[in-house]
Amino acid sequence: MVEYVYASFNPADLEGRNLHGKLLGGIAPRPIAFASTVDKEGQDNLAPFSYFNVFSANPPVVIFSPARRMKDNTTKHTLENVLSVPEVVINLVDYNMVHACSLASADFERGVSEFEKAGLSALPSDTVQPKRVAESPLALECRVLRVDSLGDEGGAGQLVVCEIQRMHFRSDVLNEAGQPVPDLLDLVGRCGGNAYVRASGDALFEVPKPLIAPGIGVDSLPQEVRESKVLTGNDLAQLGALLQIPNETDVNDFKLMELSELFIEHESDGKALEHAVHSFAAQCIADGNAQDALKAVMAFNLG
Repeated sequence: MVEYVYASFNPADLEGRNLHGKLLGGIAPRPIAFASTVDKEGQDNLAPFSYFNVFSANPPVVIFSPARRMKDNTTKHTLENVLSVPEVVINLVDYNMVHACSLASADFERGVSEFEKAGLSALPSDTVQPKRVAESPLALECRVLRVDSLGDEGGAGQLVVCEIQRMHFRSDVLNEAGQPVPDLLDLVGRCGGNAYVRASGDALFEVPKPLIAPGIGVDSLPQEVRESKVLTGNDLAQLGALLQIPNETDVNDFKLMELSELFIEHESDGKALEHAVHSFAAQCIADGNAQDALKAVMAFNLG
């Protein structure tokens, strides 16, 4: 097991901005709720919030939090609007509109349209008063169920609990089955400071779910596998997801067919051979063949 060194903090001992920075920098990436609201006079407001996620499918509920400002403990127009007009459109943010989203986060005066300031197009909604962002790949028309205040100090969250009334997906982000495709959505997430992450291209990867059976578990792997100096924790977890450990006959056959050259090349240097075999196993895992990886590591210990 890798030995780690930790820096530990008691939130109560940290100054507000310090704690705020650690939380936003450490809990990341976060999806962005680009929230469109209106005040009692029907004036538009548009602002992004990264305290946001979906929490239920039945009923379809999302929650975002326009927290009280850390610097002066004031509330945001979005919060004031949903308290007076309990409706909101949550627009998701893709890469092509991330700078417009950032611009809309500025503290404009009440009554100023962030749609106009950010150069975004407003579309009428079907079920609520706030408009949706035409450029967004997904817009959720929502009814505000309630607002739960977590406090009245600067930085305190104000949870806006929303039930989705209608969903608008841009047609170009859906596959033939009508499901959204991550690469086509090209969403961005919020990290700490000025950092964002783009959820598309090489940033995307797949992790198969253990749906057929739970797998043997890392604890069931042979000790020499668990103590590998080459295989990572992710590698071991993929081996632990296998349904069974290969038998000795299969391991010997694999050694003869796939590893004979490595054993000959490093026959006089046990440590070099171990590293070479474990590196071979790591490559097998990277290629999606965890079963062969486990056979390889076990073959080394058969001698």
